Amino acid sequence: MANSFGRIFKLTTFGESHGEALGGIIDGVPPGITIDFEAIQKEVERRKPGQSAIVTQRKETDTVQFLSGIFEGQTTGMPIGFQIANTNQKSADYAHNKDAFRPSHADYVYEKKYGIRDYRGGGRSSARETANWVVGGAIAKQLLKDITINAFVSSVGEIFIDKPYQALDFSKTESNDVRCPDQATAEKMEAHIREIRKQGDTIGGTITCVIQNVPVGLGEPVFDKLHAALGQAMLSINAVHGFEYGSGFCGAKMKGSEHNDLFNPDGTTQSNLSGGIQGGISNGMDIYFRVAFKPVATIMLTQQTIDNQGNIVEMQGKGRHDPCVVPRAVPIVEAMAAMVLADFYLINKIYK
Repeated sequence: MANSFGRIFKLTTFGESHGEALGGIIDGVPPGITIDFEAIQKEVERRKPGQSAIVTQRKETDTVQFLSGIFEGQTTGMPIGFQIANTNQKSADYAHNKDAFRPSHADYVYEKKYGIRDYRGGGRSSARETANWVVGGAIAKQLLKDITINAFVSSVGEIFIDKPYQALDFSKTESNDVRCPDQATAEKMEAHIREIRKQGDTIGGTITCVIQNVPVGLGEPVFDKLHAALGQAMLSINAVHGFEYGSGFCGAKMKGSEHNDLFNPDGTTQSNLSGGIQGGISNGMDIYFRVAFKPVATIMLTQQTIDNQGNIVEMQGKGRHDPCVVPRAVPIVEAMAAMVLADFYLINKIYK
């Protein structure tokens, strides 16, 4: 049923948007890792709804309760069980799509595939499931103490940061509601999101992620390349429609003489168009990639759709929804990247 992610560092999750709780089991974490519970809760709160005026106003505390695998603040090597209670469901907001399919949502395909669906907020297909991923990623980060992972909003609609990531101060990412480390650009993005919301519409954007201090050697040829695993992780996130690393699609316009990363005597490279990965294996340089998010599918405008009898009907979005998903997706991108790296890190330890 594809409810698990990873091979050694493995997260298996459960729960629906309007069910009693979300939760999961994290397996493969070595014993003796000291767990910072406050850091985990902080990561989850970066993702939670209701944190600012430009995101959904659903109010959830998203308090993480650990059930197993941790004793006196340290991992035991046993499965780490956890849950997050749902406390602010408003299922009545979704009564209008009980028998009709919301455009660009998973409603239609879930009903056709399974013959039944939870229409309350999309059930299992809801992005609320990603709260579980952030818990897994927060523990993975504590396993990867020397590696830093920084994601940030790099565009909203047509508004882009016009600076390379090396010129940005990542400590400023959390200084604004958009999670953009360039304040002038952040103000433009926030104003644009507010205007889009007033129109009853939504807008897409991109998130850039930079991973630093990665050791040489993470990644397994031929079919477990590091960039392929990162791509799968990012494309698993709700609303993601694109992934590129290093030079990405821009590299397709270049000549080899322009694109090759020439070596320094110490093995570093003079440029990094490879994005820190060569042959599917980390080369010790910064890993950087960009993730494209579509506009949120639920809009407050009237649209045509079909019901479960095939009749053309009209539908208008109701309830509490994000006008732009990218600010809340920043910790999700970091979490998925952390779990990928933790998995390859543990694989390397076994091989050595």
